[in-house]
Amino acid sequence: MIDLTPDEWVAIFFSLKIASVATLAALPFGVLIGWLLARKDFWGKAILDAIVLLPLVMPPVVTGYLLLLAFGRRGLFGAFLADFGIVFSFRWTGAALACGIMGFPLMVRAIRLSIEAVDRGLEGAASTLGANPFLVFFTVTLPLALPGILSGAMLCFAKALGEFGATITFVSNIPGETQTISAAIYTLTQVPAGDAAALRLVIIAVIISFAALIVSEWLARSAARRVRGE
Repeated sequence: MIDLTPDEWVAIFFSLKIASVATLAALPFGVLIGWLLARKDFWGKAILDAIVLLPLVMPPVVTGYLLLLAFGRRGLFGAFLADFGIVFSFRWTGAALACGIMGFPLMVRAIRLSIEAVDRGLEGAASTLGANPFLVFFTVTLPLALPGILSGAMLCFAKALGEFGATITFVSNIPGETQTISAAIYTLTQVPAGDAAALRLVIIAVIISFAALIVSEWLARSAARRVRGE
């Protein structure tokens, strides 16, 4: 049942690669936005929050089409970036961009809640002892919010791993370049006698997604125990 073909292994490899790059690239921005939403009051905060959450409520195809308009070779930013050899459309890097955007709201939500749970009194005590805001963030806020940050990162990874609509709209379904597990399953369901191969990839996708959620919970619990000094 799990005797995979070379093409299926390639799709799995690209899915893991794209999801990993998407998560690592989104994480610094997720921490920054999560901290801003949790700790700062400013004009337009509700608008920023809505923009961050927008990919969750919009059809993924819409997100992919907007990315194509913005980062396609003739897009608003894509034409400029192409002059420097940076191309996203129909490349695996574009798939990573789309997956990162789709998983970003889940990441930011988890990080924001984790930072909001950090006792501001501890941050204030560090400040009174002479620590500047950056030192307070990196020595107090960040370590205490670590469980939520790890959980948010794994949720983003799991979401990126299963993303389909935005990626296929933005980067198409090119075997060996942009074809992920989801795109490969879609392709196999459209050809005769492709059900067995599709089922193999479905099983692999379920296993990987389940493992990502288990690891997310384990990392969050482990980090929480360290924060409590257990």
